[in-house]
Amino acid sequence: MENKKFNIWLPLLISISMALGIFLGYKLRDGIPGQAFFYREKGGDIKEIMQLVDRFYVDSISTDSLSDTAIQAMLAKLDPHSVYIPAEELQQINDEISGSFFGIGVEFNIFDDTVHVINVIPEGPSSKAGLQTGDKLLRADDGFLSGKKLSADGVRKLLKGPEGSQVTVIVLRNGKQIPVKITRGIIPLTSLDAAYMMNDNIGYIRLNKFSQQTYREFMAKLEELKGKGMKQLIFDLRGNGGGVLDEAVEIADEFLDGDKLITYTEGEHLKRKEYRCRRQGQFEEGKLIILTDEATASASEIIAGALQDWERATIIGRRTFGKGLVQEQFDLGNGGALRLTVARYFTPLGRSIQRSYANGGRAYYEEISNRFEEGGEYWHTGNIKQDTGKKYKTRSGKILFGGGGISPDVVIQGDTSRMSDFITRVFMSGIVNYFGYRYLIGNPSITKEYSNPENFAKSFNLGADGWSLFENLVRKDSIIPSVISASERNYLNESLKRSLARQLWRNEGFYRMLNANDSAIKKAMVLMK
Repeated sequence: MENKKFNIWLPLLISISMALGIFLGYKLRDGIPGQAFFYREKGGDIKEIMQLVDRFYVDSISTDSLSDTAIQAMLAKLDPHSVYIPAEELQQINDEISGSFFGIGVEFNIFDDTVHVINVIPEGPSSKAGLQTGDKLLRADDGFLSGKKLSADGVRKLLKGPEGSQVTVIVLRNGKQIPVKITRGIIPLTSLDAAYMMNDNIGYIRLNKFSQQTYREFMAKLEELKGKGMKQLIFDLRGNGGGVLDEAVEIADEFLDGDKLITYTEGEHLKRKEYRCRRQGQFEEGKLIILTDEATASASEIIAGALQDWERATIIGRRTFGKGLVQEQFDLGNGGALRLTVARYFTPLGRSIQRSYANGGRAYYEEISNRFEEGGEYWHTGNIKQDTGKKYKTRSGKILFGGGGISPDVVIQGDTSRMSDFITRVFMSGIVNYFGYRYLIGNPSITKEYSNPENFAKSFNLGADGWSLFENLVRKDSIIPSVISASERNYLNESLKRSLARQLWRNEGFYRMLNANDSAIKKAMVLMK
């Protein structure tokens, strides 16, 4: 009898147990972020749509490309610096961060559908193999390096490769084709554009980015300049878009004493993390000037902000970009990566450097160019925009502002004069950069005529031959010159000389010439007295 009753109730008990198990399972699932009872994941919707497009769309379409577009559209709803990096772009970006890659060690440019060797890196693989400036690269193994469809990225892919691997390039030199076998090696992507003594006691250092090698490069030059008698330093961060946060912190530590706070980061899912001085710096005393402009961003702003907060340096130039967001890179299964904003960083006084991006990415980036438009803060009328953000006080009572980049202590107006259409087209065409290379190839003896960029700047004159070369390049590129005014001719003359200086002494030659007449440098030299 008992067994019969049990058999009658058994199916009902099993049904109740199953229902209870399902209910508890879904309730437990509710504890997982983003999940809810009978919830259907949005990710499933996106995947389903992609499958439907792939199966039924009227035209042939790359679903990979469509997927990339969908990801970009989603990230656009976040902030301007959260970005998706496709797999084909990731390696080059990672090389920039690491500060090196494996290749053959040449600087090249594509002129007339041909790869020209602009510079051979000293002691690099190509230098050891015998490549020369002026060589034309026709082939790399079975890959052709000429033709209208040739791109810089395509050339890099053929020349790069694992360390120790070999590539045979066919070189055109003096009308002859020469095979050259090159063993690939590590090639530095230097962060340092220039470092030299401006006089007996003032040094100058310019950085273009912060990679994983930047602090090492910076310290080598700092110690070298100190050995030459440097007592004061002009640290040029103009155009430096940032990079690796830790490298900027290490450099800031060289200027600040004690355990001073350099910066701190904080986000919705990340607790406050402080970055402080950890050792005695190599330049804690002596006048220090930081040069900034609207392209000084991120890690560069960390240095400028920290040194301004502690009143360690005078900032000269223009208001910085205003990027105070920290990105972390996450590798994805498709070979790409997501660089996601995870925190904000703040100066020692608590200033947020980040500009508002409430009006979208386009308005965010246009704000930079608007600073130079009529009525903008750097318009030639002298109308300098006043900060309206939250006020902060330094130890001496100096007022600083947050929320829109780092405002300089001494403003240097931007050049808002309008270049003629002819000058604009010349620069957009790349002719100015090409000129230095072509002039050197036609006048190789110039390498022995000048000992340094300063002597070159004072005594070199383009002459009739130089201007004839320039005019031929312009006409070849179908840029018909109008009547060139005296001021335009002078501007072009200096620009072409700097192009040649870069060819002779690389970036340092260019900046040593440029700095000779730079208004921010001149102001810094006055304040150093």
